[in-house]
Amino acid sequence: MNDKAAGAATLIWEALHSGGALEALPGGFRPRTRAEGYAIQACMPGLASQALVGWKLAATSLAGQHHIGVSGPLAGRILAGAAHRTGATVSLRGNHMRVAEAEFGFVMARDLPPRAAAYSEADVLAAVEAVVPVIEVPNSRFPDFVQAGEAQLLADLACAGQFAVGDGTGVLWQDISFTEHAVRGQVLRDGCSVLERSGTGAAVLGDPRTALTWLVNELSALGITLEAGQMVSTGTCIEPLPIQAGDEVRVDFGVLGKVSVRLA
Repeated sequence: MNDKAAGAATLIWEALHSGGALEALPGGFRPRTRAEGYAIQACMPGLASQALVGWKLAATSLAGQHHIGVSGPLAGRILAGAAHRTGATVSLRGNHMRVAEAEFGFVMARDLPPRAAAYSEADVLAAVEAVVPVIEVPNSRFPDFVQAGEAQLLADLACAGQFAVGDGTGVLWQDISFTEHAVRGQVLRDGCSVLERSGTGAAVLGDPRTALTWLVNELSALGITLEAGQMVSTGTCIEPLPIQAGDEVRVDFGVLGKVSVRLA
């Protein structure tokens, strides 16, 4: 850990922990490359004294990439304090994004360590234990996250927020056509549905399995093992749902199960 990365990570963690905001990292701490952004992110579990329980992908669609001005997907760490069971209540304090996203979560059965050769999709899927439904309530410590830039967004855990994770149904996910698999999200306010949106796995880099494989190879290039027991949340498969405090979000993944979260 170098001093620049540690200093930048400390500023981000303090904003995350307090619900505060950063206009930008100070010049001396500001990352200029993807590698520098990842180096800052790597300091976060130690600063937070929280276990790394998984990874998320951001910007897994061209529209998402254009929206935040990045060249491709971003990988972010999920810390233990951000992972919750379905039905949990999470706070929107300090949340600048105010959306909920429906995502496929892949739970790993065994480690995929760094290696010289790229992992194939078949290699990666052979290491998957289960697929579970996930809602992410993303957030950025940069209120103007659209202008923050790729390196700062990576430093900021790729806009990782809070995650509600549903229970697996035990279905043979290997038989599912993820590109066509329908997902339906709903926002309830005062018990009444105020918004519904639907989509398919095709919104996630064409197929969430493709996104998972990208993540594994991104970590491999960084010298990082995707570990057994960790979950990868592969990016939203429906247009993000606008939310406010008091709302409940429910997402139906069909045979893969349902997941919900309440916003405080």
